[in-house]
Amino acid sequence: MNKLESKEDYLERILMLSKKNGSVRSIDIAHDMGFSKPSVSVAMKKLRELKLINVDKDGLISLTDEGRLIAERTYERHTVLKAILIHIGVDEQVAEDDACKVEHELSEETFSKIREVYNNGKYRN
Repeated sequence: MNKLESKEDYLERILMLSKKNGSVRSIDIAHDMGFSKPSVSVAMKKLRELKLINVDKDGLISLTDEGRLIAERTYERHTVLKAILIHIGVDEQVAEDDACKVEHELSEETFSKIREVYNNGKYRN
């Protein structure tokens, strides 16, 4: 996994966990992603340095405006791609895994066209 993918995956996961649980700590990310706590701590330090997250005195993680934009963009790509893959007959778990891979690599032009098709309603579950 390249650095961009990793950054986007962490930010997307923080967004998802915050929507689900209301608050997020490093241990939540570690459990959810199946990573070690030290690995997640290193990643959170890098995201903090990039000003993509904030961590308060209680260890609660929140996205900065820039971090939220990246997370929402990644989440939208993932959601749209997964829905289309499932619609065309791909197994749900395979669609989940493939959407995770592809969401990072598509150009904005290509994703924009895929989003148009999706928004027509043809591919919604």
